[in-house]
Amino acid sequence: MKVGIVGAGLIGTRRAEIVRATPGSELAAVADIDLKKAKAVTARFGGAALSRWEDLVSDGGIQAVIVATPNHLLTPVALAAMEQRKHVLIEKPMGRTPEELAKLVESSRKHGVFAAGGFNHRHHPAIRRARELVRQGAIGDLLFIRARYGHGGRTGYEKEWRCQADQSGGGELVDQGIHLIDLARWFLGDFDNVFGWTSTGFWPISPLEDNAFLLLRNGRGQIASLHVSWTQWKNLFSFEVYGKIGSLTIEGLGGSYGVERLIWASRHSSGSGAPEEREEVFPGQDTSWQTEWNHFLTDIQSGRSPEPSAEDGLAAMQIVDAVYRLNRSPEPAVSAQPISHG
Repeated sequence: MKVGIVGAGLIGTRRAEIVRATPGSELAAVADIDLKKAKAVTARFGGAALSRWEDLVSDGGIQAVIVATPNHLLTPVALAAMEQRKHVLIEKPMGRTPEELAKLVESSRKHGVFAAGGFNHRHHPAIRRARELVRQGAIGDLLFIRARYGHGGRTGYEKEWRCQADQSGGGELVDQGIHLIDLARWFLGDFDNVFGWTSTGFWPISPLEDNAFLLLRNGRGQIASLHVSWTQWKNLFSFEVYGKIGSLTIEGLGGSYGVERLIWASRHSSGSGAPEEREEVFPGQDTSWQTEWNHFLTDIQSGRSPEPSAEDGLAAMQIVDAVYRLNRSPEPAVSAQPISHG
C-alpha cells in the first residue's frame, strides 16, 4: 500500500518511520507547508517531498493518507483525501467540532473508504491487556473508571499552535483529555450524562483551558471521573478500572511518563484484607504507534471496520463540546442536573 503523510512534524515523522519499517506499506510522499521539513523526512524514509497537501491527496498512486497536521487542517485534508477514494488515518482529535467530525463520518460512508482515528493510547500494551482482562471477567462487572493525565508544558508553550483557539479548537481537554474520553468509552460504552468544569489557572491562554475535570455516566450507572492538566508539573498517566471483584491500574506510558505497568488487584472472597496484586511491566520503547498501524492495514485488507472509527471520534468530540457548552453557561458550577448527551 502506497501511503502519503500530510504534516512533517514530530508525529508525521514518527508515522513515516513506521510506514517505512512495516511490510505491506510504502511511503510515497510527505507534504508540509515547510518544504524543508518534508524533505528532512523523505531523506530518511523515502518518498517525494511536497509543499502542497492538495498535490499529495490528488496523487492517483497513493492509496492511504495519514493526516498529522494541526487540528484546524485535520478535517479538510481528510475530506479531500476521501473524495479521492483514499483511506485515511487521522490524528486525534480528528477535527475541532462535532460538525467537522460528522462530515468525516458522512464522507467515509459516501465514498466507501475507511476513516480511522489516531487514538494510539488504545494500543498501549498495558491498556490492551487491561481490556482483555475486563472482557474475560477478571474484575467482575465494572463499577467506575478514575483517570488522570497531564504534563506541565514548556517555555513558550502558550505561543504554540495548541494554545491558539482558532487552530486547536480547545485546550487541554482537546489535547490529552480526548484520549481519556476515548478510553473511557472503550471500556464503558456510550455515556448518557456529561458534566464537567474547565479552568485556566496558569497558562495565559484564555479562553482555552489548562485543566479540565469531567464526570461521565452511562445508562447502567457506571461513572468515569477524568482529570487532565497542563499544570501537572511532573508528567503523569494513571488509568484505573474498578469492578466488583477487583481493579486494574495502568501507570505510565513509557518515556517521561514512567515505565508502563499494569497492576491487577483481586479482592478476597471474604471481602476483608488487602487484595492480592499481580503486576505486569511493559518496558522499552512505545509500541502503540506500530500496533495501531498494523491494525489499520489489517482493517483495510480484511474489510473490517476501523477501530477507533470516525464515529468514535465524533462521540468523543460530542462530549468535549458538551463540557465546553456547559462552561459557557452563566453558572455551570451550580447546575442542578448534568446535561444529557447522546
